[in-house]
Amino acid sequence: MSARILVVDDVPANVKLLEARLSAEYFDVMTASNGTEALAISRRAECDIILLDVMMPDMDGFEVCRRLKTDPATHHIPVVMVTALDSPSDRNRGLEAGADDFLTKPVSDVVLIARVRSLTRLKMMTDELRMRAITSLEIGMQAPERTAVADTGKGGRILLVDDRESSYERLATILAAEHTVDVEPNPTEALFHAAEGNYDLLIVSLDLNNFDGLRLCSQARSLERTRHVPILAIADAENSTRLLRGLEIGVNDYLLRPIDKTELLARARTQIRRRRYTDHLRDNVQNSIEMAITDALTGLHNRRYMESHLATLAEQAATRGKPLALMILDIDYFKSINDNYGHDAGDDVLREFAVRVRKSIRGIDLACRYGGEEFVIVMPETDLHVAGMVAERLRRSIAGEPFAIHKGTKRIEVTISIGLTTLEQKGEAVADVLKRADTALYRAKHDGRNRVVSQAA
Repeated sequence: MSARILVVDDVPANVKLLEARLSAEYFDVMTASNGTEALAISRRAECDIILLDVMMPDMDGFEVCRRLKTDPATHHIPVVMVTALDSPSDRNRGLEAGADDFLTKPVSDVVLIARVRSLTRLKMMTDELRMRAITSLEIGMQAPERTAVADTGKGGRILLVDDRESSYERLATILAAEHTVDVEPNPTEALFHAAEGNYDLLIVSLDLNNFDGLRLCSQARSLERTRHVPILAIADAENSTRLLRGLEIGVNDYLLRPIDKTELLARARTQIRRRRYTDHLRDNVQNSIEMAITDALTGLHNRRYMESHLATLAEQAATRGKPLALMILDIDYFKSINDNYGHDAGDDVLREFAVRVRKSIRGIDLACRYGGEEFVIVMPETDLHVAGMVAERLRRSIAGEPFAIHKGTKRIEVTISIGLTTLEQKGEAVADVLKRADTALYRAKHDGRNRVVSQAA
């Protein structure tokens, strides 16, 4: 995965070292030599993650981080403080300022890359939610940014999974000062408890007796009801390798024993604030969908939403120099379905078609009912070759299994034609991309239907 990393340090040698490490892992690296420059770059939304030095001349890293996290325009950007300061008070000061992590120099390459990759996944998910929420804001929904900035991160519901009594009693006592805490000493019951409890944070010990704590974390990530709940892992210092593996499978943060009380509370607040923010974004999008931007029959986005959100996606693709694939799909001979079987049958086909579309695309892709029996799918960061494979898979999904109509009493064959293109020229009008895809669709129908036709930019 690619991300734009901003390295902020007033020592050129430190900047060069981090730049070399990150570039070797194919990250795009930007640099700033002071806090003022870093704040300006961040406000222009030019970075995905910030690696921030503490000791700088104009303003220190703590103040830079505080300003980033209290500004609605930048508070969602992950910040990792990288510094020679290694006392618990310095680390806690950084976390209290809103930092997502605090790494002490010299930083291990493995730890650095694992942390950056973990935060990159989080940032990509948040960006997608924010883009959709911005689209919703344009049609009258309220943005959650100011609420998120004011959130203290306290008052959360936490599930602590730990089977060592001396450990969980101490941790629960500390956390209870700010949160409601449930303790689950039986790891085999923890996943069921987590799924039923509507928790804001899971804290999982990786040193469980006769049970793999990482497997529990992985299971929590795979279960729909706990997929978005942040996980804070706790382990002994000698288990640092397992913690890094945990970051790869979806653990959000970690602590090494012995646990510092202040750091535990600070990291818990950070994760709970982020959970609430992303929940607000999801609620914002969901409410807007229910109000105005969903096609009532298929449950897909409608044309109004597509036209607004497509412009946002196109602008982002042009800014980042990434391709954007777009396909227009048309159900073949749909009029004859209505004529021969009735409009109820046509509605049955449209609803099932939408279900198969959702199963064939990614969560970040945008699927819309364009009008009648025409649909549009937009695929960010996807070139023509990959999009062509997705389109062909979708065509086979439609043609490969008959559609049930009339409450399942009859099944009919349905096929689709697909016109496919990409936005690859910076500044190209969205209308031109749609027109090119529509031209490709016309060719697919003219050439016999039930096929995919691509047209390059």
